[in-house]
Amino acid sequence: MKQRHIAPALIVLLTSNLAQGAETRTADNTPSHERPMAIERTDEQHARDWGLSSKEWVRYRALMQGPLGIYSPNIDPLTALGIEARSEQERQRYAELQVQAEAHRVEKLLAYQRAYDDAWQRLHANMPRVILPDAGPAFSPATPAGNERIAVFVNDACAACDQTTLRLQATGMEFDIYVVDSRADDARIRAWAQRIGIDPAKVRSGQVTLNHDSGRWLSLGLPGDLPAVVRQVGGQWQRQP
Repeated sequence: MKQRHIAPALIVLLTSNLAQGAETRTADNTPSHERPMAIERTDEQHARDWGLSSKEWVRYRALMQGPLGIYSPNIDPLTALGIEARSEQERQRYAELQVQAEAHRVEKLLAYQRAYDDAWQRLHANMPRVILPDAGPAFSPATPAGNERIAVFVNDACAACDQTTLRLQATGMEFDIYVVDSRADDARIRAWAQRIGIDPAKVRSGQVTLNHDSGRWLSLGLPGDLPAVVRQVGGQWQRQP
């Protein structure tokens, strides 16, 4: 059998290709001694985002590997560390950090909501946010709840929310409904309103308005579960009995 000889030029080409392949594998499969540095940088960034030290972030990660992570897999770092605080001083520290973080988050949320509302008024001032099929063309756009109106915050899958809303509708008063879990989906609100029996004529006249919550309930910071019937009194939002 004759031996096949590979030309020198082809040897160079094959060597180059193999080298490139090795470089690609190296790029895709970062050597293990470099990985801890990358993870450490990421953890430090996460820690800074929550106002924590690197050691506190490591402790949070360790806690999430235990029972806490099983019972509450989506719990935030500050709550996790606060629940598992080893002293009253630690508990107080995480509570203060969480209040600051939540206040900052709500501030950004409300700033964006104001920008969104302004944009809606500029671009679609005459277009209603949510329309019931039977409401007709005279449907009034959703308006923010004012001093003279009651706001009711509800969830879609909440029997008590349905009952409270229908009770308010039966009184004949004007009120604004905010669906907390609407996911900015008009169809979800329409389906909910039709399911529980919101009167399209009341929606048409503006006596009842249907709105996406868009973070409003969270921004009020009121205690208790939904449904929540609230009214603004003296510049402060208060739950109504």
